[in-house]
Amino acid sequence: MRKAGLLMPVSALPSDYGVGDFGRGSREFIDIMKECGLHIWQILPMNPLGYGNSPYQPYSSFAGDEIYLDLDALSEEGVLNRKPAPFRREEARVDYEKVRAYKRKYLQEAFRNFSPDSEYETFKKQEWVYPYAVFLTLKRHNGMKCWNEWKEEHKNWIKDRAFDISIYEAEICFEMFVQYVFYRQWKALKNYANVNKIEIMGDIPFYVGLDSLDVWMNQDEFLLGADGKPTFIAGVPPDYFSKDGQRWGNPIYNWERMKENGFVFWRKRFGYNARLFDIIRIDHFRAFDTYWKIPASSPTAREGEWIEAPGYALLDVLLKDNPDVRIVAEDLGDMRPQVYELRDAYHLPGMKIIQFTFDPMEHNNLFEDRENMIVYTGTHDNETIKGWFEGQPREVRLATERELYAWGYEEDSLVKNFICYTLDNKADTAILPVQDVLELDNAGRLNTPGTLGTPNWEWRLASLDKLKDKKAFIRKALAKSGRVEGGKMPVRKRRRPDCKEDKKEYNIP
Repeated sequence: MRKAGLLMPVSALPSDYGVGDFGRGSREFIDIMKECGLHIWQILPMNPLGYGNSPYQPYSSFAGDEIYLDLDALSEEGVLNRKPAPFRREEARVDYEKVRAYKRKYLQEAFRNFSPDSEYETFKKQEWVYPYAVFLTLKRHNGMKCWNEWKEEHKNWIKDRAFDISIYEAEICFEMFVQYVFYRQWKALKNYANVNKIEIMGDIPFYVGLDSLDVWMNQDEFLLGADGKPTFIAGVPPDYFSKDGQRWGNPIYNWERMKENGFVFWRKRFGYNARLFDIIRIDHFRAFDTYWKIPASSPTAREGEWIEAPGYALLDVLLKDNPDVRIVAEDLGDMRPQVYELRDAYHLPGMKIIQFTFDPMEHNNLFEDRENMIVYTGTHDNETIKGWFEGQPREVRLATERELYAWGYEEDSLVKNFICYTLDNKADTAILPVQDVLELDNAGRLNTPGTLGTPNWEWRLASLDKLKDKKAFIRKALAKSGRVEGGKMPVRKRRRPDCKEDKKEYNIP
C-alpha cells in the first residue's frame, strides 16, 4: 500500500507547559493524522538533549529527556497533589532551560509521592538505567562539564567503582524514576498511535555524542586518548555548501574493538530502539560504508580522510538480532556507488528530497525514482517550501510555477502544488514536514546545519487548529495520489512539451 505521513518533532507539538510532550497535544495530533488517512508519524530523537539542545548530540542513546513527560498524567495518577498551572502555553519558541526548570520541580514532587512497584523494579534492572542516573548526577555535581573534565574520582567511577556513590543515592533514584516515567508514558503513547493505525518512525544518529553515557561507559569502543578526549572526530569533507567541511566533534568508533566483541555496543543500542519504534531511520547511513575521519587537533574538516567501515558485518548482526525491524537509510548527498550497493543488499529504502532535486530551469530532475524509497518535500534541516520558493530569483519562481502547471497541478498555492507533486511520486512512502502542510515560511524552519543555538530546534505550535483546517486538502491530495487503501499511483502527462507559452497568469512579484 502506498502510504504517507508527517514529520513532526514531539517538542513542536502544543501543550500547556512550553514544549510538546506525551500528553493531550500528541494524542490530538494522532487523531488528526487518522482522520486525514495518514499512517506514519516521523519524529526526531527524544534522548536527553545535550550541546546546543540538538537531538543529535544527546547524553544517552537509551535514556529519554524529561521535558517530554506529561505532567497532567502524573496529576491524574495522584503522584502530583494538583494539576500544574500552565507555563508558556502560547509561546511559539521552546525555551528549554526555563521549561526544564519548571517541570523538574513537579517531577521531584511526583518522585516523593511515588511508591515503587514490580514494574519499576523490573525496569531499573536494565543495564543502562543505574549508570545513566549516576552519569547525570555526577554531571550536575561537576557543573555540567563533559565527563572527561570531571573530578578524577567521579570520572573513574565507571571503571573502578572506588568513589562512594551512595552519598548521592536520593538524586540517583530520582533520575531512575524519571526514566521509568518516560518509558511508561512513551509506550502508552506509541500504543495509542498503533491502535489508530499510525506507525512511529524513530531516528537513530549514526554517531553518539562525546559527552554521553555511551562513551563514558564504553570508552574502549571509541578512539580516545588516556585523558578521555577523542583522538579522531567525525564530520564530512568540504563541499559546495561548506568550504571547510563540517567538523561535528563526535568521537570515532573503534571498529577493530567492536568487531572483536561482536558489535555488542551497537547491538544493545539498536535493539533497545527497535523496541521503542515501528520504523528506524538511520541518520548518516553513508558511514556504514565509509566515514570521514578527522584528527581531533584539526580546526576544520579539511584534514580528514575516508575510511572503510564494516557495514555489511554490522548490518548482518543487527538484522539477525532484530529480523522484524524496518530500517530507512538516510542516503542524501554525494554518495559513492558502494553506499547504494550496501543499501540495496539489505533492501533498505533510501530518501529523496524534492526540494533538492526539483530544478525547473534545467529540467534535470534525474534522481532515480523507485518504489522502495521515501520521498519528502523537505526535512528538519531544510528551509520550508514556502521559504525556499520566496528566496529564489523571479525567473526560478516563475519557472517553478510553470513546471507544476505543466504537469497539471492547479491548487490555490505553490506549496500545495509542491505537496501534490511529491505525493504523486512512485515511492511507496511520502513524508511531509508539518511546516509545509501549514504553508509556513522560514520562521517555521527547525534547524540550519552548521549553526548552533537559537532559533534551532525551538519552533513549536501553540495550537493544532490550523492543521485541522488542512484536513480536507490532505485527504483530497492523498486520494488523488493513490495513498489510500487500494490506491494506485496516478498517471500524469505534461500538457505540452514546453509550457513556457501557456496563457496562465502567475502572481510573481
